[in-house]
Amino acid sequence: MNNEDRLVDIEIKIARQEDLVDTLNRTVYQQQKKIDELEALCSALVRHVKEIREAANDTVPADEKPPHY
Repeated sequence: MNNEDRLVDIEIKIARQEDLVDTLNRTVYQQQKKIDELEALCSALVRHVKEIREAANDTVPADEKPPHY
């Protein structure tokens, strides 16, 4: 194998690695975008559950006995 062939092989490997890095970067970006969406959804769900819990606590007085007493 002469120097020119070696140089071509190295250039091919570098091109493939650059393509792989670009693909990985896109994948990481898409995953981070999805993580951000899921975190926003979880925060919204936590707020909703807290609102429901507060509404339930407001409708039932703490000192009221349950109906089976």
